[in-house]
Amino acid sequence: MSDIPDPDALFRALAETWPAAAEHRAGAWLLREGAGAGSRVSSARPLGPVGSSDLPLLQDAAARLGQSPLVQVRAGQDALDAMLAAAGYALRDETLIMAAPVGALPPASRMTAFALWPPLGIQRDIWAESGIGAARQAVMERVTGPKAALLGRLSDRAAGVGFVAVSEGIAFVSAVAVLPAFRRQGCARNMMGAAAHWAQAAGATHLALAVTRANEEAGALYASLGMEVVGKYHYRAK
Repeated sequence: MSDIPDPDALFRALAETWPAAAEHRAGAWLLREGAGAGSRVSSARPLGPVGSSDLPLLQDAAARLGQSPLVQVRAGQDALDAMLAAAGYALRDETLIMAAPVGALPPASRMTAFALWPPLGIQRDIWAESGIGAARQAVMERVTGPKAALLGRLSDRAAGVGFVAVSEGIAFVSAVAVLPAFRRQGCARNMMGAAAHWAQAAGATHLALAVTRANEEAGALYASLGMEVVGKYHYRAK
C-alpha cells in the first residue's frame, strides 16, 4: 500500500475504537482495564524503557485490577519481547493489522449489508450467540467518536454482524461474526463493503482491522478485498 497509515496512528486508532473501561499508569507501564472484555482492552504496554526489575510493578498493578499480567508487544520491540520471554511470559495471539484505502474495497448492495447505530436487538443476539457478550458489547458503547453496527443479510434473514468506528481518519472493524448457517456465502465480504462505504462518509481514509495470524481463513478473505498487512503485534502473558 503506497499510503500506509502512520504506525503510531494505527495503534492509537486501534485502542480508541475499542476502548478499555479505564487506563492506569504504573511506573513505566500503561495498563488497560478490560472489565472482562478480552485481551485487547486488558493488556499493558511500556511508556518508556523497561527491564525485568519493572515486572513486579506490572504484576502488582494487574492483580489490583483483577487481571493476569498481559503485555502487548509490537513489531520491532525485540528487546521487550526477549525480556518478557526470559521472565516466563508466554507468547499469545500473534496478530496482523490489515488495512486498505476505503475506496479500494468493493461496494456492497444495501440489500445485503448496512450500517446503523444503535444496534438492533437481532444484532445483539447474534453477537451474544457468537461469544461476543455483554462485556464486549459494552466496549462498543464506550466509543465516543463516529461508530456503527454492521448487519449482513442473506435470504432475507439477519446473517452476520460487525462493529466499525473511526479515529484519526482510520476506521477499525471489530466484532465480526456470521451465523454458522450463513458462512462462506459472502456475508462478511458484504459487511466489509458496507463498512468501507460508511467509513468514507464518516471521513475516514482507511479501513483497518486486527486478525490473528492463526485465523487464516479470515486473513485470506481480507486480503482478497485488497487489504494488506500494515502492522503486527502479539501478547506475552504470565
